[in-house]
Amino acid sequence: MDGNQINWTALSVFIFFFVLVTVMGFWASNWQAGKTAHDAHLDEWGLGGRNFGTWITWFLVGGDFYTAYTVIAVPALVYAVGAYGFFALPYTILVYPIVFVIMPRLWHVAAKSGHVTAADVVYGRYQSHPLELAIALTGVLATMPYIALQLVGMEVVIKALGLTGELPLAAAFVILALYTYKAGLRAPALIAFVKDLMIYIVVLVAVVLVPTKLGGYGQVFQVAGEAFAAKGGATGLVLKPAQFLPYASLALGSALAAFMYPHTLTGIFAAKSANTIRKNAVFLPAYTVLLGLIALLGYMAYAAHLPIKTNNDVVPALFNALFPSWFSGFAFAAIAIGALVPAAVMSIGAANLFTRNFWKAYVQPEVSPAGEAKVAKVASLVVKVGALAFILFLPTKFALDLQLLGGVWILQTFPSVVFGLFFNWFRAPALLAGWIVGLVGGSWIAFADGIKPVHTLTIGGDSVSLYTGLIALAMNIVVAVVVQLAMGNRQAAAANAAR
Repeated sequence: MDGNQINWTALSVFIFFFVLVTVMGFWASNWQAGKTAHDAHLDEWGLGGRNFGTWITWFLVGGDFYTAYTVIAVPALVYAVGAYGFFALPYTILVYPIVFVIMPRLWHVAAKSGHVTAADVVYGRYQSHPLELAIALTGVLATMPYIALQLVGMEVVIKALGLTGELPLAAAFVILALYTYKAGLRAPALIAFVKDLMIYIVVLVAVVLVPTKLGGYGQVFQVAGEAFAAKGGATGLVLKPAQFLPYASLALGSALAAFMYPHTLTGIFAAKSANTIRKNAVFLPAYTVLLGLIALLGYMAYAAHLPIKTNNDVVPALFNALFPSWFSGFAFAAIAIGALVPAAVMSIGAANLFTRNFWKAYVQPEVSPAGEAKVAKVASLVVKVGALAFILFLPTKFALDLQLLGGVWILQTFPSVVFGLFFNWFRAPALLAGWIVGLVGGSWIAFADGIKPVHTLTIGGDSVSLYTGLIALAMNIVVAVVVQLAMGNRQAAAANAAR
C-alpha cells in the first residue's frame, strides 16, 4: 500500500476498536467503584481504590509494562542488530524474582501508611524532604519521555494507515486525556483487558501465518542470517563473545530499574494485597513468551524482503504486506490501544508524584484528600500535553535518547526506595549523596558516549563493557556507603566527646 494512500478498510476496523475502548474508558469511572466517589480521594482516582485483585493487576501491570513502543521497538531493534535485540527477554525474566521479593514488602509499607508514591515511602522512612523531592523529580523526569515514546508507537501505526499530519495523533491523545481525567486508574485497568487480548491474537496469528507465507522458520532464519552477514559488524543471529557481558548487564540493570518507574509502582500500590503481587510475579512471565514471539517479527521482515525506511516501520510494513486490510486494521488498533494503557498509567503515576511530593509537601500542606485528587487530575492533563508537545515539536531521536537516560536516572532511586525495606543502616544524607553522584555520573558517561546504553571501561589493559545505569548504580551505592561510614564515625566521635 502506498504510504500516502488511506487504507479505508484497515482504518474502519481501527476506528471501531478505538471507539470501543473510548466508551470503556469513560464508563470505567463506574467500574470497581469504592465506597467514596472516585474524585473524593487520591486513593480512588490515582490507585483505583487499592482494590485490584489478581486478574485485574495482571492485565494492568502487563498492560503498562509491555507497551505499544515495545511492540514496535523490540522487532525494530532485532531487525537492526540481531540477537542483541533479544536482551528484553532475560530482562523480563529477571525482573519477576525481584518483584516477588521486594514489592510485597513495599506494598505493605504503602498500604499501612497510606503512601501513594515511592517518594511517599522514602519520606515516611527517612523523614527527609530533600530526598523525597529527589525521588519524585527523578520519577517525573524519567516518565515524560516514556509517555512520548508511546506516542511514537501510535504515530507509526497511524502513518501505516495512510493518515498524515499531527491531527489524528493529537485527537487520540485528547480522548485519552479526557477519560483518564474522569476515571483515573480504572480506565487503563479496564482497557488493558481488551488491549492484551488483541495483542495476543495479533502476535499468535503472526508467528503462525507469517512464516508459512515466507517458506517456514528455516527460511526466515536463513535469510535474516545472510542479511546480517552482509552487514558485518556486531550483528548476527547469535551473540558474539564480546557481547555476552554487556548483554547480561543491560538485562540486569533494566530489571532492577523496571519497577522503580512510577507507572509500574502505581500498578503495585493499586493491588488488593501482597499476595496479589506474589501471584502476579508468578503469572506475569507469560508476557515474556509473547515478547519473544514479537521479537521474531524483526527477522521475518528480512524474509519478506520489505522496503523499510526506518527500523520502526518493520511491524506495520509486515502486516500491510502479508495480511488482509481488515486484519492490519485490527493489529494497528491493538498497538495503538497498547499505547493508551501505559500512557494513561504513566501520566497518573507522574501526577501522583507531583501532587503528593511537591504540591502537598511545599505548596499546600493542609490540602484535603478531595483537593489532592483534583490537583492530580489537572497534573495528569499537563503531563500528557507535555508529552504530546515533545513528539510534535522535537525530533523522535530526542525522545529515544531521553528515555535511555531515564533508565539510568530511575535506577538511581533503587537504594533509597528498596534498602530501607530490609535494613536500617543508611540515613537520608548518605542516600541523597549517592543519588546525586549516580545521577550526575551516569548522565555524564551517557553523554560522553553519545547517549549509548553501554559504556566500555578499561581495567588493567582489558576492556569491559557494561550497562551505564549499572555503573552509575555502583557509584551511587559506594558513595552512600562511604558517606554513611563517615557520618557514623562523626556521630561516634561526638558521643565520646560528650562523655
